[in-house]
Amino acid sequence: MNNQLAAEGVSDNSHSAQLSDGKFHNTAEVERPSFKKTLGIFKRFITEKKIDAEPKGELPMHSVSHAQLERLSNDTVHFVKLGHSSILAKVYGEYWLFDPVFSERASPFSFMGPKRFQPTPISIAELSNIAKVFISHNHYDHLDKAAIKQLVDKTDSFYVPLGVENDLKKWGVDEQKVHSFDWWQEKNMANSQIVFTPTQHFSGRGLTDGNKTLWGSWAIKVNDKRFYFSGDSGYFSGFKEIGNRYGPFDITFIETGAYDKDWADIHMTPEQSVQAHLDLQGDVMVPVHNGTFDLAFHAWYDPLKRVAKKAGQEQVSLSTPLVGEVFKIQDTAIDKAWW
Repeated sequence: MNNQLAAEGVSDNSHSAQLSDGKFHNTAEVERPSFKKTLGIFKRFITEKKIDAEPKGELPMHSVSHAQLERLSNDTVHFVKLGHSSILAKVYGEYWLFDPVFSERASPFSFMGPKRFQPTPISIAELSNIAKVFISHNHYDHLDKAAIKQLVDKTDSFYVPLGVENDLKKWGVDEQKVHSFDWWQEKNMANSQIVFTPTQHFSGRGLTDGNKTLWGSWAIKVNDKRFYFSGDSGYFSGFKEIGNRYGPFDITFIETGAYDKDWADIHMTPEQSVQAHLDLQGDVMVPVHNGTFDLAFHAWYDPLKRVAKKAGQEQVSLSTPLVGEVFKIQDTAIDKAWW
């Protein structure tokens, strides 16, 4: 196996409660796909006819300029959805990036793999210095090697799950800039608290490195504002625990997409995403992980239609901004059915 397609994993004697025999584990046991089931999934991808897997036309978006970002006030938290799960935040004047994926494909290859439906609204080159980059896990649609290499010289700190630090160092990031986190590990600063919180998922970038690095989500408090970034997860009891410990949250960015009956333990349905938001004691919910890559068998708009219906039933404030649309943490939900 080409080691370029495998994560380094943890290289030290980590004392993580999630680590056993060199692999990380979820709190609750989830189904481990058998070889037969894996073959069945591959067969589905080859033979199953997809309906509306990609948009037929150009999706609406707002381009974002460096000057526009610089003009945003420094007295609150602004967000910009960059596509899929990538979020740019301007946090009291500092720029933060969550799971920055800027490449055309969520794949180790430039010529094959899931291709973007639309470009990002701004390039890395146009961004100002980035104070913090947060990574939830090492899958290709969340950890973009090319983006990390572009961010090396303009980022002060990278916050990553245990094990991911070794890949970042291999890609040229100074080890002094990289901070690795176990579940429930906190970092407290003058006006903020950053916590790496559990999810129910898995990791791996090749055939030989399954679960050699940790996965998770980020719970963040800055001044009197709180927000949550889910990464990827199946629905599990951990959302309630996170809500009880660190909520309520002004805004939650919740994975809503790439679900399927064949991997129900590790990706939520849209209805479960709404429940996760409620468990987290969130105010406004922004569904992410949709509308950018074809990663499952459902129609590209299915996550948004289903989450909007469920949010209406549960009286959840659902915000669906366009890619590139700027909004503040205290704003009311952007009720826009752009799909």
